[in-house]
Amino acid sequence: MWLFGRKGPSGFSSSSTAEEVTQGIDGTGLTAIVTGASSGIGTETARVLALRGVHVIMGVRNVAAGRDVKEAIVKEIPTAKVDTMELDLSSMASVRKFAADFSSSGHPLNLLINNAGIMATPFMLSKDNIELQFATNHIVFTLWKQPIFIVMVNLEHLGHFLLTNLLLDTMKKAARTSKREGRIINVSSEAHRYTYKEGIQFDKINDQSGYSNFAAYGQSKLANVLHANELAKSLKVDGVDITANSLHPGAIVTNLFRHMGPISGLVNIFGKIALKNVQQGAATTCYVALHPQVKGRSGEYFKDSNIGQASAHGRNAELAKKLWDFSMKMVK
Repeated sequence: MWLFGRKGPSGFSSSSTAEEVTQGIDGTGLTAIVTGASSGIGTETARVLALRGVHVIMGVRNVAAGRDVKEAIVKEIPTAKVDTMELDLSSMASVRKFAADFSSSGHPLNLLINNAGIMATPFMLSKDNIELQFATNHIVFTLWKQPIFIVMVNLEHLGHFLLTNLLLDTMKKAARTSKREGRIINVSSEAHRYTYKEGIQFDKINDQSGYSNFAAYGQSKLANVLHANELAKSLKVDGVDITANSLHPGAIVTNLFRHMGPISGLVNIFGKIALKNVQQGAATTCYVALHPQVKGRSGEYFKDSNIGQASAHGRNAELAKKLWDFSMKMVK
């Protein structure tokens, strides 16, 4: 249980739960995609959105685990509308297939919650030969034509970047026809403050020799923030009723710590005292997804269900534009 819970301007705090921040909100008629929904805060996000009447599409790598989560949600909430679709964010082919299958389903898309991520892994490559964290946490938006090495943080950014790009027209159509604001949410982390000194290592993204698993994770989380900020600017120019924001869910006991050796054991021992639980960890995501207080807010960084402030790198518009152009070139 998180011990420190001073309420912010929103009326909520670090100890608020996802159910509490969405109490009384009716999400009927909305459709959401939640990536990484088969465990942790992704599962709780999907459950609470379904509880509020949202039709939830869970994008999951492990389809069997996703089906178990769906069955558990429907057992608890018989009226819940929940579907599972296979999505491996470390594979560009999987991302493209997911987007194509969703688009052909005819479903509208009002909420896109880019939640899936991995943390502080050893240097590994994705199926597309891209550093796993960057590919999974950001790559969902990009793809390089040639084999390259990209730090773990890169896969995280690129995966969600590609996914967002492929689904954007569907979201724009839903916003126009439903007259309801669309919301794109990148689940980042306070770890975005602890990246490489230059923020994003554009010229060393494939350099295994200088790889640091923690700095790479911070880099991928910074990419999530910068992506949301630049996307917010683009959506404003387009004049569409869609917002894009990033957030820090809090330090939570989840399986993100599985690659951290002895630290993982310590987290499991002391986490219940010092860290948020999953219900609290999903609160900021659900708040940004559904709460009317967030209407019209775009390009913001949220934490503890309140507006926070990203790092200097996270507020750097020039860096955001450079990352956007870099990612677009990889896609092409």
